[in-house]
Amino acid sequence: MSEAVRVPSPATPLVVAAAAPEERKGKESEREKLPPIVSAGAGATAGLDRGAKGQISTFSSFISAVSPKKEAAENRSSPAHLVFPNIKNVRDQPPICLDVRQKQRTSMDASSSEMKAPVLPEPIHPIQPKTVKDFQEDVEKVKSSGDWKAVHDFYLTTFDSFPELNAAFKKDATASFNTIEDSGINAKFVNAVYDTLLNTPQDIQKTVLKGIINSLLREWKGPRTKDDLRAYFILLQNPQFNNTSTYVIYAHLLRQIATLVEADHHFLVHWFKKQYSRLSQKRFKQLVERLLQFISLRLFPAKPEEFPPVTKCSWWIPSAAKVLALLNTANNLVHPPLIPYTDFYNSTLDHIDLMEEYHTWQNFGNSHRFSFCQYPFVISVAAKKIIIQRDSEQQMINIARQSLVDKVSRRQRPDMNMLFLNMKVRRTHLVSDSLDELTRKRADLKKKLKVTFVGEAGLDMGGLTKEWFLLLIRQIFHPDYGMFTYHKDSHCHWFSSFKCDNYSEFRLVGILMGLAVYNSITLDIRFPPCCYKKLLSPPIIPSDQNIPVGICSVTVDDLCQIMPELAHGLSELLSHEGNVEEDFYSTFQVFQEEFGIIKSYNLKPGGDKISVTNQNRKEYVQLYTDFLLNKSIYKQFAAFYYGFHSVCASNALMLLRPEEVEILVCGSPDLDMHALQRSTQYDGYAKTDLTIKYFWDVVLGFPLDLQKKLLHFTTGSDRVPVGGMADLNFKISKNETSTNCLPVAHTCFNQLCLPPYKSKKDLKQKLIIGISNSEGFGLE
Repeated sequence: MSEAVRVPSPATPLVVAAAAPEERKGKESEREKLPPIVSAGAGATAGLDRGAKGQISTFSSFISAVSPKKEAAENRSSPAHLVFPNIKNVRDQPPICLDVRQKQRTSMDASSSEMKAPVLPEPIHPIQPKTVKDFQEDVEKVKSSGDWKAVHDFYLTTFDSFPELNAAFKKDATASFNTIEDSGINAKFVNAVYDTLLNTPQDIQKTVLKGIINSLLREWKGPRTKDDLRAYFILLQNPQFNNTSTYVIYAHLLRQIATLVEADHHFLVHWFKKQYSRLSQKRFKQLVERLLQFISLRLFPAKPEEFPPVTKCSWWIPSAAKVLALLNTANNLVHPPLIPYTDFYNSTLDHIDLMEEYHTWQNFGNSHRFSFCQYPFVISVAAKKIIIQRDSEQQMINIARQSLVDKVSRRQRPDMNMLFLNMKVRRTHLVSDSLDELTRKRADLKKKLKVTFVGEAGLDMGGLTKEWFLLLIRQIFHPDYGMFTYHKDSHCHWFSSFKCDNYSEFRLVGILMGLAVYNSITLDIRFPPCCYKKLLSPPIIPSDQNIPVGICSVTVDDLCQIMPELAHGLSELLSHEGNVEEDFYSTFQVFQEEFGIIKSYNLKPGGDKISVTNQNRKEYVQLYTDFLLNKSIYKQFAAFYYGFHSVCASNALMLLRPEEVEILVCGSPDLDMHALQRSTQYDGYAKTDLTIKYFWDVVLGFPLDLQKKLLHFTTGSDRVPVGGMADLNFKISKNETSTNCLPVAHTCFNQLCLPPYKSKKDLKQKLIIGISNSEGFGLE
């Protein structure tokens, strides 16, 4: 192929010549039946369009750009390295932008797997060149003879066009696959071909890249068939794209995938879900890591001269982000997910101007301006915490400034205390005083928090604030208080369904959680994941007060996280093979004990007269679960919801997953005691002292449960702040008391007071006794 290859102008109507008008009309109507995956504005859609006339002409020069000198110098087993000329006349492409100001918090909806595929044309395919067995036999012959001709011919033919790709890798080259759940691709063959490719000589690897260029050029026009989608699906898995020398080709592949219509994206999403649920998760993770690396190296290239100028390829990152969104949606459709959601984090983004990204998203939303906030699944929880903290700090400053201006305008003397949320409480009336203070100072909730205990001297430098949180949480969540029920099987609290006249104390708990996030305090609260899902339903308080809040879709899995025995019973009901009506004798009615009185509630109108049968048992389980987790506690949770959002009313919440809200409130459960050792400060000790060496030898040898008890003993929580162990500001102080004494903890300051024990055995014994027989609140 030469520079003279012409690319049809995308400005012309996208029409398949062989398709009759009626056929095209039928295809369009079928596509309209598919629910959208991505909501993008007109500007966003234009961001990755197929460009203006002639603008992709330089793409055809990639083949002639292979350097002969470089080819001769390359090692036969190393990945192909291509040298590309500077790309000119490529328009600065406005990106695809997604607006996460929608009900969903990911860039894409979880679409139904039962969607019907639109009827797309199936072209006549070339004859299938080889089977998996044929290919493997050719590879074995190469190992003994060293003659690569048969293998080279296979790669040369297969990657030269989309029809050839389909002929090689479809399970049946002549079959028509119209199901969204089955790509019809022989995944085993694809993997074998790609695994072998990296060990072939340089000329074969370059042949494959040239073929991909040819294929992409031919397909840069017209509507897509399912065979085109299969080809994109196959090419995306090419491990050659790990090499930065192939990034220009990779970028154009990503753009073509990103600009597909929504119906085509649905196919790709479900094909990814289906293929990688069967195969190892390793290959799916490799796809994700390849895209994340592509974004990172475009942001911070090790060798900037390798890539075209940013101004000429600003569409690279938006294209990659869009394809990542497809993979993220596929991952979320599988239960459990193929890989953890944290594997989509791009830690490189922690080093960019996050607030600029946030403000771009805030100001432009779903317009032509790209922001990583449109794809929040790639932003780590640490980066999101920075965004939330800076956003909250700015709100604090604005409110404090307004208070100051109001004072001056009334010619009153400014008081520095007006810049803070000052809480004055009595220890003997902690809950009632806190509730009164927060109610009276509702307008100051976004100011910096300072706490004073009445009758006690002391300046709050953070310790009193933490003590107030710890004592208040400890009292409110006590079983005798009656607001929350502790479930021993799941080790978590849940809202009491008892009716009451005043739900203000539930609002107080919500405010406490909001203040903790705002003031970077980690709380020792044990709510199930379902709670945080409800807390983000919706993520922003609706303007219409009549719209229910805190209501989300729940399943038996959610119930299992709170009441595992009950959830197990409902699961047995669903799987029961006998006659449900005769064996269980249940109706659509539930019973609850409230203050010693058994009360009944119908799950649906007339539920007490409707028997649960084999036919309606799914409905019964769903209504029962919804009653327990939504309806029976609606007023309690609504008060809790409004309390939390009265403090954390920020669009930044829309960037968060429920799991990430839990980490912000309660910290991460992942402990790294070596990191704690590196960041620990000492008072009266040096890290080389024998007692300190004994301490770390003992602690690093503890099982996980004892390590958690130690952390809980010294900090009030067995979880780690978002910033890691370093954010704990953990300190070990020398306690000059007798070595017969147990260690003491100043929980509010994350401080452990350790006597100078003379032996490791004595230290271990005293430490285990101390941390195992304390609630963790060593407050002084």
